[in-house]
Amino acid sequence: MHNTKIDIPKDAREKLIAILNQRLADAADLKSQAKQAHWNVKGMSFIALHELFDRVATEVDPMADDIAERITSLGGTALGTVRVAAQNSELPEYPLEISDGSDHVDALSTALAEFGRWVRADIDRTDELGDKDTADLFTGVSRNIDKLLWFVEAHQQN
Repeated sequence: MHNTKIDIPKDAREKLIAILNQRLADAADLKSQAKQAHWNVKGMSFIALHELFDRVATEVDPMADDIAERITSLGGTALGTVRVAAQNSELPEYPLEISDGSDHVDALSTALAEFGRWVRADIDRTDELGDKDTADLFTGVSRNIDKLLWFVEAHQQN
Protein backbone atom coordinates (compact mmCIF):
# COMPACT_ATOMS: atom_id res chain seq x y z
CA MET A 1 0.00 0.00 0.00
CA HIS A 2 0.99 3.56 -0.64
CA ASN A 3 1.30 6.11 2.13
CA THR A 4 -1.69 8.36 2.63
CA LYS A 5 -2.90 10.68 5.35
CA ILE A 6 -6.50 9.51 4.92
CA ASP A 7 -7.94 8.80 8.37
CA ILE A 8 -9.16 5.26 7.74
CA PRO A 9 -7.11 2.59 9.56
CA LYS A 10 -4.71 0.60 7.38
CA ASP A 11 -6.37 -2.76 8.08
CA ALA A 12 -9.76 -1.36 7.04
CA ARG A 13 -8.23 0.21 3.93
CA GLU A 14 -6.72 -3.14 2.93
CA LYS A 15 -10.15 -4.77 3.13
CA LEU A 16 -11.78 -1.87 1.28
CA ILE A 17 -9.18 -2.04 -1.48
CA ALA A 18 -9.79 -5.77 -1.90
CA ILE A 19 -13.54 -5.20 -2.21
CA LEU A 20 -13.03 -2.34 -4.66
CA ASN A 21 -10.55 -4.31 -6.79
CA GLN A 22 -13.05 -7.17 -7.01
CA ARG A 23 -15.72 -4.81 -8.29
CA LEU A 24 -13.21 -3.22 -10.66
CA ALA A 25 -12.57 -6.64 -12.22
CA ASP A 26 -16.30 -7.23 -12.47
CA ALA A 27 -16.91 -3.78 -14.00
CA ALA A 28 -14.24 -4.37 -16.65
CA ASP A 29 -15.82 -7.73 -17.44
CA LEU A 30 -19.30 -6.20 -17.53
CA LYS A 31 -18.15 -3.56 -20.01
CA SER A 32 -16.61 -6.22 -22.25
CA GLN A 33 -19.78 -8.33 -22.06
CA ALA A 34 -21.84 -5.33 -23.16
CA LYS A 35 -19.46 -4.80 -26.09
CA GLN A 36 -19.71 -8.51 -26.98
CA ALA A 37 -23.48 -8.09 -27.18
CA HIS A 38 -23.12 -4.81 -29.11
CA TRP A 39 -20.86 -6.35 -31.75
CA ASN A 40 -22.78 -9.60 -32.23
CA VAL A 41 -26.49 -8.86 -31.88
CA LYS A 42 -28.73 -9.76 -34.83
CA GLY A 43 -32.45 -9.70 -35.51
CA MET A 44 -35.43 -7.43 -35.94
CA SER A 45 -34.43 -5.12 -33.08
CA PHE A 46 -30.81 -4.92 -34.19
CA ILE A 47 -30.26 -1.16 -34.23
CA ALA A 48 -32.11 -0.51 -30.96
CA LEU A 49 -30.19 -3.26 -29.15
CA HIS A 50 -26.88 -2.45 -30.85
CA GLU A 51 -27.14 1.13 -29.60
CA LEU A 52 -28.42 0.11 -26.15
CA PHE A 53 -25.61 -2.36 -25.56
CA ASP A 54 -23.07 0.28 -26.57
CA ARG A 55 -24.71 2.68 -24.11
CA VAL A 56 -24.35 0.08 -21.34
CA ALA A 57 -20.64 -0.29 -22.10
CA THR A 58 -20.18 3.48 -22.26
CA GLU A 59 -21.96 4.07 -18.94
CA VAL A 60 -20.11 1.31 -17.10
CA ASP A 61 -16.75 2.86 -18.02
CA PRO A 62 -16.94 5.90 -15.67
CA MET A 63 -18.20 3.64 -12.88
CA ALA A 64 -15.07 1.52 -13.26
CA ASP A 65 -12.98 4.70 -13.30
CA ASP A 66 -14.57 5.92 -10.05
CA ILE A 67 -13.93 2.55 -8.42
CA ALA A 68 -10.29 2.57 -9.56
CA GLU A 69 -9.73 6.12 -8.35
CA ARG A 70 -11.21 5.26 -4.95
CA ILE A 71 -8.74 2.38 -4.69
CA THR A 72 -5.81 4.70 -5.29
CA SER A 73 -7.16 7.37 -2.93
CA LEU A 74 -7.18 4.73 -0.18
CA GLY A 75 -3.51 3.99 -0.88
CA GLY A 76 -4.03 0.92 -3.01
CA THR A 77 -3.16 -0.09 -6.53
CA ALA A 78 -6.05 -0.38 -8.96
CA LEU A 79 -5.78 -3.77 -10.66
CA GLY A 80 -7.61 -2.94 -13.85
CA THR A 81 -6.05 -4.80 -16.76
CA VAL A 82 -8.12 -7.07 -18.96
CA ARG A 83 -6.05 -10.05 -17.83
CA VAL A 84 -6.71 -9.32 -14.16
CA ALA A 85 -10.41 -8.85 -14.87
CA ALA A 86 -10.54 -12.18 -16.72
CA GLN A 87 -8.86 -13.97 -13.83
CA ASN A 88 -10.90 -12.35 -11.07
CA SER A 89 -14.38 -11.51 -12.33
CA GLU A 90 -17.22 -13.10 -10.42
CA LEU A 91 -19.70 -12.50 -13.23
CA PRO A 92 -21.04 -15.47 -15.16
CA GLU A 93 -19.23 -16.22 -18.39
CA TYR A 94 -20.89 -14.51 -21.34
CA PRO A 95 -22.16 -16.98 -23.97
CA LEU A 96 -20.10 -16.33 -27.11
CA GLU A 97 -22.19 -18.37 -29.55
CA ILE A 98 -25.39 -16.30 -29.33
CA SER A 99 -26.55 -13.72 -31.87
CA ASP A 100 -30.32 -13.39 -31.35
CA GLY A 101 -31.33 -10.13 -29.71
CA SER A 102 -33.44 -11.78 -27.00
CA ASP A 103 -30.56 -14.09 -26.07
CA HIS A 104 -28.23 -11.10 -25.70
CA VAL A 105 -30.85 -9.25 -23.65
CA ASP A 106 -31.09 -12.26 -21.34
CA ALA A 107 -27.32 -12.71 -21.02
CA LEU A 108 -26.54 -9.03 -20.48
CA SER A 109 -29.42 -8.53 -18.03
CA THR A 110 -28.10 -11.51 -16.05
CA ALA A 111 -24.65 -9.91 -15.86
CA LEU A 112 -26.09 -6.52 -14.88
CA ALA A 113 -28.27 -8.08 -12.18
CA GLU A 114 -25.37 -10.07 -10.76
CA PHE A 115 -23.10 -7.02 -10.72
CA GLY A 116 -25.85 -5.00 -9.04
CA ARG A 117 -26.34 -7.70 -6.40
CA TRP A 118 -22.64 -7.66 -5.52
CA VAL A 119 -22.50 -3.86 -5.44
CA ARG A 120 -25.49 -3.67 -3.09
CA ALA A 121 -23.77 -6.10 -0.73
CA ASP A 122 -20.64 -3.95 -0.92
CA ILE A 123 -22.60 -0.88 0.21
CA ASP A 124 -23.15 -2.57 3.55
CA ARG A 125 -19.70 -4.17 3.73
CA THR A 126 -17.87 -0.89 3.15
CA ASP A 127 -20.13 0.99 5.55
CA GLU A 128 -19.39 -1.62 8.23
CA LEU A 129 -15.68 -0.98 7.62
CA GLY A 130 -16.27 2.70 8.44
CA ASP A 131 -16.00 4.06 4.91
CA LYS A 132 -19.18 5.94 4.11
CA ASP A 133 -17.54 7.46 1.03
CA THR A 134 -16.97 4.08 -0.60
CA ALA A 135 -20.47 3.01 0.48
CA ASP A 136 -21.80 6.16 -1.19
CA LEU A 137 -19.78 5.44 -4.34
CA PHE A 138 -21.31 1.95 -4.47
CA THR A 139 -24.77 3.43 -3.87
CA GLY A 140 -24.36 5.57 -6.99
CA VAL A 141 -23.05 2.61 -8.98
CA SER A 142 -25.99 0.51 -7.82
CA ARG A 143 -28.48 3.15 -8.87
CA ASN A 144 -26.89 3.42 -12.33
CA ILE A 145 -26.68 -0.35 -12.81
CA ASP A 146 -30.34 -0.75 -11.82
CA LYS A 147 -31.28 1.86 -14.44
CA LEU A 148 -29.27 0.07 -17.12
CA LEU A 149 -30.81 -3.25 -16.09
CA TRP A 150 -34.26 -1.69 -16.50
CA PHE A 151 -33.34 -0.45 -19.99
CA VAL A 152 -32.12 -3.91 -21.05
CA GLU A 153 -34.87 -5.94 -19.37
CA ALA A 154 -37.59 -3.75 -20.87
CA HIS A 155 -36.89 -5.47 -24.20
CA GLN A 156 -38.25 -8.74 -22.78
CA GLN A 157 -41.25 -7.35 -20.97
CA ASN A 158 -44.73 -6.83 -22.41
